[in-house]
Amino acid sequence: MAHIIFSEEDFQEILQRLTRMEAMLKMKQANPDDVFVDNQEFLQVMNISKRTAQAWRDQKLIAFSQVGNKIYYKMGDIMLLLQKNRIEPGK
Repeated sequence: MAHIIFSEEDFQEILQRLTRMEAMLKMKQANPDDVFVDNQEFLQVMNISKRTAQAWRDQKLIAFSQVGNKIYYKMGDIMLLLQKNRIEPGK
């Protein structure tokens, strides 16, 4: 097995990056409803086409944010869409 040798400076930089990533993950796990997903992730999660997502936005069925050409959705809004359209089983 080969050994990889880092300088102290490189090692500290890697530790800092890992610490920042850990903090970001903890923040996202604290309130998953506040996590944003991009349009591609939304399409995959909902198993829908780009056209369907566009129609839902046009019909104001789901809230979204747009920065330039990128579309983002909050996980909380995705859950809200599903809850609003939930059909309870008959008794």
